[in-house]
Amino acid sequence: MDIATMLGYAGCAFAIGIPSIGSAIGVGTAGAVSHGAMAKVDEGHGKFIGVSAAPSSQTIYGLILMFVLLGKVKTAGLAVLFIGIFCGLAICLSAIYQGKVAATAILASSKKQEVFGKCFAAVGMVESFAIFALVAGLVMAGGL
Repeated sequence: MDIATMLGYAGCAFAIGIPSIGSAIGVGTAGAVSHGAMAKVDEGHGKFIGVSAAPSSQTIYGLILMFVLLGKVKTAGLAVLFIGIFCGLAICLSAIYQGKVAATAILASSKKQEVFGKCFAAVGMVESFAIFALVAGLVMAGGL
């Protein structure tokens, strides 16, 4: 196996690995806050759990990107490496910050249940940046 192909496979690993790390951090952050909120309020626990799981979707985006990049490894290994790294990092950061926004949404809605929908909208907005990175990665991979 030549070096370019090995680097391409590394790019595929980064495409799934880096977003997975971000998802773990984001879900961990929001999950920890949801546990504290559940200890203080008597209702709405399902909402807290649901919003704390939101950053896990970024791992799915990384998986999609990895599968698309796998088909390009042998013809464009170095390009696959860079797409995997940079798109993976963008998706990762989206997951981490989505976890932070989800944590504040949990805290706010534990005080005032009626703000949950508005708070969840902000959680969704942070996710859009992961989708943008995924789409950019797919477009770039399609051009290889």
